[in-house]
Amino acid sequence: MIEREATAVVDRPTTGHPGQDGSDGSLSALPDGEGRTTTELDAVPGDVTTAASTSSLPARLRWQRTYIATLRISDAIVVCAAVLAAQYVSSTHHPTRHSLLTGGLVAAVWLLGLVCFHARSSTVIGTGLEEYRRLLAASIGVFGAIAMLSLVLSLDIPPDYVIVALPAGILGLLSSRWLWRRHVARERARGKYQTCVLAVGVGDAVVDLASELHRDPEAGYRVVAVAIPGYGPPRGEHLEIADWAVPVIGGETYILDALATCGADTVAIAGAEHFGTRGIRRLMWDLESMGIDLMLSSGVVDVAVSRLVMRPVAGLPVLHVEKPQYRRATVFCKRAFDICFATAALAISLPILLAAAIAIKIDSRGPVLYRSERIGIDGKPFSMLKLRTMVVDAESQLIHLLDKNENNGPMFKIREDPRVTSVGRSLRRFSVDELPQFVNVLRREMSVVGPRPPLRCEVDTYDSDVRRRLRVDPGITGLWQVSGRSDLSWEESVRLDLWYVDNWSLVEDILIIAKTMRAVFTRSGAY
Repeated sequence: MIEREATAVVDRPTTGHPGQDGSDGSLSALPDGEGRTTTELDAVPGDVTTAASTSSLPARLRWQRTYIATLRISDAIVVCAAVLAAQYVSSTHHPTRHSLLTGGLVAAVWLLGLVCFHARSSTVIGTGLEEYRRLLAASIGVFGAIAMLSLVLSLDIPPDYVIVALPAGILGLLSSRWLWRRHVARERARGKYQTCVLAVGVGDAVVDLASELHRDPEAGYRVVAVAIPGYGPPRGEHLEIADWAVPVIGGETYILDALATCGADTVAIAGAEHFGTRGIRRLMWDLESMGIDLMLSSGVVDVAVSRLVMRPVAGLPVLHVEKPQYRRATVFCKRAFDICFATAALAISLPILLAAAIAIKIDSRGPVLYRSERIGIDGKPFSMLKLRTMVVDAESQLIHLLDKNENNGPMFKIREDPRVTSVGRSLRRFSVDELPQFVNVLRREMSVVGPRPPLRCEVDTYDSDVRRRLRVDPGITGLWQVSGRSDLSWEESVRLDLWYVDNWSLVEDILIIAKTMRAVFTRSGAY
């Protein structure tokens, strides 16, 4: 579901190259438009100002090549360390020439596997899950091949390589890539490591494309110019997308001429019907000779990459969208993970729960646990457990606080809720009040990860689209928890929940749990 941020064409000039003026690397921020649509183009005299300098292309290639070279060294260090650890465990005496040769061969094949699986491709590094998937696939594939060859050819390869080197290497590779990714995110927040994009499309299509790229700053794509098919020559106009005024460089026939002035190193096309198959092929050849990348937007949003499969049909590349994972096998795996994680979490947090219960009893009168009716999968009600953080008559006081609601949807939220007790405020700060919900997980009423459990009054206001949230078990944490928690608007929390319902996976759940731990300890968005 696309949320329009701003779509008016304005006649305000932009500044220079992103980041050259000490800003965050974006075009100059402008006031909101006056309600005009994306097709309203005001005739404004003047030339289209450049949004980036022509030096951005070699700069983009330079940082990518340097970063990939750094990853190559980092991967080699991790792989060699994992192999040496396996040798240390397997050897009860000094390493022999045979063991050193075997270890060197395993490390070389492992590094070759990373190359064959394109684990350092510029199209996957820095964002998304594909980079991690390729690391896992390459590592497991290499050791699977080594195990088979060892069995067939009767090679003397110690099992410690699989027992020690494989898990240690995978953990090291994933951890190092995550650390490098954080470095890239910090640099992109400062306006560096950017890919400057010339977006091409008509009306809503180009606005949707630019808005989605703008929504994820960690991806590093920044729209610096727009071409609108059928527009004609440039007229000095600007399209306002989000808070940035982007120059319109003209129609599709002016793309190649504009690349030299707008500083784009990538062309992104939203809808190729104006080009035709021959036009796209010719554009590909022209951009190839200029060293410019080409991206074609499918127009499909809020769908995980893992559900998109490119398949040739009658000689045409067709994008096939896989159905969401509601099969029994995947649901069983998720349930097994929930049981194991909830059991471990309750065992570890038992001392914290006991201490919190004593503090609640001392602080205010009333029960330790608070039971709230929530709506679960397929609309089934259940009692969600929480540690009580409010006064006992909190529900009766709610009617006097409705006018202070800071949320723009049916969910009630205020930052300084007077009903919260002093102990309750501390428990909420670190989400300790949520720990009893692991009991709900063991009861099969909730999952560890899922959409936010809604109240009945909220569900009564759902339209047919929002009711899709009820197709999976609600979760203790979810995308809403790691994307702002209480700071999110109602529309944004719904969008995130619907994305999870359609695209959930066990790997995604593990990543959300890891991000939740960071959000809890940094107290991000909790009140």
